[in-house]
Amino acid sequence: VYIVAEAGVNHNGDLRRALSMVDAAALAGCDAVKFQTFRPEALVTRDAPQAAYQMRNAGDCGSQLTMLRGLALGPEAHRSLQARCAERAIEFLSSPFDAASADFLIHELGLTRIKLGSGELTNAPLLLRLARAQRDLVLSTGMATLDEIGDALGVLAFGYLQQGQPTGRCDLPAALGHPRAREVLRKRVTLLHCTSEYPCPFDQANLRAMDSLAEAFGLAVGYSDHTMGIQVSVAAAARGACLLEKHFTLDRSLPGPDHAASLEPDELGALVSAVRVVSKALGSAEKVPAAAERDNLRMARKSLVAAHPIRAGERFSDANLTTKRPGSGRSPLDYWELLGARSPRDYAADEVIE
Repeated sequence: VYIVAEAGVNHNGDLRRALSMVDAAALAGCDAVKFQTFRPEALVTRDAPQAAYQMRNAGDCGSQLTMLRGLALGPEAHRSLQARCAERAIEFLSSPFDAASADFLIHELGLTRIKLGSGELTNAPLLLRLARAQRDLVLSTGMATLDEIGDALGVLAFGYLQQGQPTGRCDLPAALGHPRAREVLRKRVTLLHCTSEYPCPFDQANLRAMDSLAEAFGLAVGYSDHTMGIQVSVAAAARGACLLEKHFTLDRSLPGPDHAASLEPDELGALVSAVRVVSKALGSAEKVPAAAERDNLRMARKSLVAAHPIRAGERFSDANLTTKRPGSGRSPLDYWELLGARSPRDYAADEVIE
């Protein structure tokens, strides 16, 4: 399972805190740490209201724009974060929210993989731009229906495989049905099941939707977890998530929209440890004796055993046969085949039948 520590905007616009978050994610054993790249004025209108959870967690800033202006990191900060990730041997990821930010991540920082948040699932021009750049994509699907996800994949398929622009939604099913669409999408795209609430109630996590995504689109499926704690992420790993994304913070008591629904560093480390155990435990789908249990076969299973002395030529019966450990003799599954047959030799009481 590929584990992405979602730093998001939990640095509160402070580069030093963001660099410390890279260190914490690497120390916890995560595979990647992800930030958000945006220009506030290109992301929201002047009057766009804050979401209820944003007001609850960050206070009433008057508008999303005011809130976001205090959370954005500039180009040089991104370069510093990418360099720190290289030093810590952890992948640097970021989610763009506008075309210029996407171009910066691709052409200036050279990212080969882009994560898109759930809010961008219907942002068709941005989807097309990223596909045209032939980048791998991790696409969150919070708030979405299967039809909307299919439309987004149609845009991506068009961008990966065709020139020009779609004339409209009517072109998207055909793009998704292109002979090479499934192949290129399987190679390029990972879908993340997600419930876009912060924090997400446990009874609305709906992990079974991961199965629906995999069945509907045949793509790799992971989970972006907004629940409290680590239990649901661990369950998603056990259910087959190939990628897990989880918000984290250096201090959950800090002001800001996402801190309250985030893990602290020690919890992030516990999540990574638990998921690594689950990954090992999933093992193989083949049902055969495991290497670790083979030596226990003889000890734990039973054999047919003489219940009391049996003479050569005497017929085996319910009265003189029983089952006991070890399992080194004839299997009890042969019990009925032996009934009525003559013993080929003498057996002492408690002796295993050959």
